[in-house]
Amino acid sequence: MQEYKLFLAGEWTATESGTVKEDLNPADGSVFANVHFAGPAEIETAISKAVEAQKEWGALLPEAREAVLLKAADYLAANMESFAGRLIAESGSAFMKTMGELEECVNIFRAAAGECRRVDGQLYPADMPGQVSAFVPQPLGVVLGIGPFNYPVLLCLNKVAPAIAVGNSFILKPSSDTPVTGLMIAECLEAAGLPKGVFSVLPMSADLAETVIADPRVKMVAFTGSTAAGKKIAVKAAENLTKCALEMGGKNPIIVLKDFDIAKAVDICAFSAYFHQGQICMAGARVIVEAPIYDAFCEAMKTKAEGIKVGPPEEVTTIVGPLIHEEKCAFIDELIADAVGKGAKVLTGGTHEGPYYAPTVVADVTTDMRIFYEECFGPIIHITKANDADDALRLCNDNAYGLSSALLTNDISTALTLAPQMESGMVHVNDSTVMGSRRAPFGGVKQSGMGREDSAFSVDEFTEKKWITIQYGDRGYPC
Repeated sequence: MQEYKLFLAGEWTATESGTVKEDLNPADGSVFANVHFAGPAEIETAISKAVEAQKEWGALLPEAREAVLLKAADYLAANMESFAGRLIAESGSAFMKTMGELEECVNIFRAAAGECRRVDGQLYPADMPGQVSAFVPQPLGVVLGIGPFNYPVLLCLNKVAPAIAVGNSFILKPSSDTPVTGLMIAECLEAAGLPKGVFSVLPMSADLAETVIADPRVKMVAFTGSTAAGKKIAVKAAENLTKCALEMGGKNPIIVLKDFDIAKAVDICAFSAYFHQGQICMAGARVIVEAPIYDAFCEAMKTKAEGIKVGPPEEVTTIVGPLIHEEKCAFIDELIADAVGKGAKVLTGGTHEGPYYAPTVVADVTTDMRIFYEECFGPIIHITKANDADDALRLCNDNAYGLSSALLTNDISTALTLAPQMESGMVHVNDSTVMGSRRAPFGGVKQSGMGREDSAFSVDEFTEKKWITIQYGDRGYPC
């Protein structure tokens, strides 16, 4: 049985004021590891050390920070197999998803390294004679990151890497369901020579996380998780006007119009909804299909779902593995039962064995059903019929969330008309809702969050712009 200590200000430290908890493998419920959780004393140490370390880290030349991040990327690439085994065992990620996540994490380290040299200010035309006017971006200070269980390495690293690239120090609270994968980031940065104090990984309770958010020495909170949790964080952060970047839930629509190839649409929808068991904030469970192809699409979607392999996550051919907790199945059952009670039909699936939920297709879903509005976080596609493109747009926007969406059509005029009207932070024409990029702004609108991640957009989030003027010539004053 492996035991994982805290990564406290650059040192692997046993907890004294916290506890040691069992970390379970979601595939079979066995104990994967024993993990140290932080208590108040460790939190105080992490914050005070982060404040001090940030002063020197933020003052380094960009190429020094760049070098650390590039070494971390190389370390992760060289140890992929070890990291993959832990990610599969702790999160239930299927082999294909695991390798894709870790390969993208190498890219995140390298992309963040590239941003080190692109944190640019700007010289403005002077407002006064004999004046230089400019702004310079500066690191915020200490950043708290709170990560989710579904992409536990990628979604934590997507905060850590750019934040430290621009000179911040960072305290990471990984999900309590996947604390070891957060500690894997610490292994990479320690091997790369990151100065002690700049980074801490502290598994901790939600109550203790609130004390970190409320600490005035913490200048920003970067969060990925549920909308309910994100709102609580925003309220707590508001007490000190602490900056927030919140990437929260989604109930992501895919509009399928009558001119689009049905087989291709089915493939796009299956990937959007079933990848990583649908436990993705961008999952495209809410499929809206134009009436002339509705019946044919439903039948093809049923056939596709029945061919999706469900099985142990370590098997290379597995597509759908276990949910993070078997208890999640009861919530999905509840949503399906409500829909069926109001006239929907389960075409396939709707059952589970332990934490393994069968790929499910529910047809004839209408707006009086909970499943139309509530995030499922399971391998489910539910299908709603639209009269025409305008009706599809109405159904698309009839939701409190606004993270990702997709529009499937071969009509470029329709695409250019509808895409700007779809109420989401990201719209993908003729592709999946599940998409990320190291170059594009990632984030949502409405109840899906605030702020944007990736590349220069992360740089903006993790810095503040300071206006500086230098008056080198004489000027007159009115008094």
